[in-house]
Amino acid sequence: QVQLVESGGGLVQVGGSLRLSCTASGDTICISTMGWYRQAPGKERELVASITSGGSTHYVDSVKGRFTISQDNAKITVNTVYLQMNRLKPEDTAVYYCNADSRSCVGYDYWGQGTQVTVSS
Repeated sequence: QVQLVESGGGLVQVGGSLRLSCTASGDTICISTMGWYRQAPGKERELVASITSGGSTHYVDSVKGRFTISQDNAKITVNTVYLQMNRLKPEDTAVYYCNADSRSCVGYDYWGQGTQVTVSS
């Protein structure tokens, strides 16, 4: 089992910054990739950024150059992933969800509870 705890959402003005954190605990050795997804009202959930256990990163085009994903996985049973969001835009407004991909190990993903990010213009 993996437990995910998110923090860092909130309200920010256009052009501002926020940093999201997601701490995974438990069977973190089974996690191959951690990522951040977001879902805006009336839209499908989309992958924003991801990072593999080896440190390879991926970003959706709309956040490239503005968002940075990083992780601290030095401990065996705790892995924290961060999403630094700069130059925020109103279209970044959404609920952001942390994801831990453990499908290669247990056959399914884990999801955080979600954290609201609101960018006001």
